[in-house]
Amino acid sequence: MDVQGIKTLNDWVQASDNIVFFGGAGVSTESGIPDFRSVDGLYHQKWSYPPEEILSHSFFERDPGEYYRFHREKLVIDGVRPNRAHCKLAELEQAGKLRAVITQNIDGLHQAAGSREVLELHGSILRAYCSRCRKPWPQEVINHGTGIPRCDCGGVIRPDIVLYEEPLDQDIMEKAVRYIRNAEILIIGGTSLNVYPAAGLIRYYRGNKLVLVNLSETPYDSYANLVIHEKIGEVFSRISV
Repeated sequence: MDVQGIKTLNDWVQASDNIVFFGGAGVSTESGIPDFRSVDGLYHQKWSYPPEEILSHSFFERDPGEYYRFHREKLVIDGVRPNRAHCKLAELEQAGKLRAVITQNIDGLHQAAGSREVLELHGSILRAYCSRCRKPWPQEVINHGTGIPRCDCGGVIRPDIVLYEEPLDQDIMEKAVRYIRNAEILIIGGTSLNVYPAAGLIRYYRGNKLVLVNLSETPYDSYANLVIHEKIGEVFSRISV
């Protein structure tokens, strides 16, 4: 355990009321949700097509039935609960220290833990809408139904997530940039920082307290002011509010 690194992080947190957190799949692995790029992640499991292809806009349009077979088996995980990292971030926000959570995850666990200002760069699996008329639908129709869910207008209902080949929401991106640019402390956790354009957000940070908490090295470790290679839940459990 990186005792000194965690102590430094804790000291910084105690002295700040302008913290922004940017996280990825590694934040939710301790809740039992597999990440995508680790040895046991979704991208290393055998499937009829590569997961990157199944999770693309063109594949969804071409074969929504196969997409939903993958979606319900691999993306929907019932009974998951927020872990120590989610809960600590919510506590920091309630204490007036954390301004925002910016997440690449689609599981809604930050909100379930009590976080209010959550920017979902890749959308949420807990929302759905018609791909033709945009009518919103409850998440049950995509996550727990069968076959291809269809709207009253006949259009295919889709999850409110950003598929490959689709752009990120520009308003959310601009808001994330503002938060990061103005942050005193930027904590990045549970992400390989290999997925763009989301990973490029780090470049907007202008402060001198850039913290990376990740089990493995990232392309940005050399840019950080503090690097902790530990499980993010373990690190956050040692941070005081």
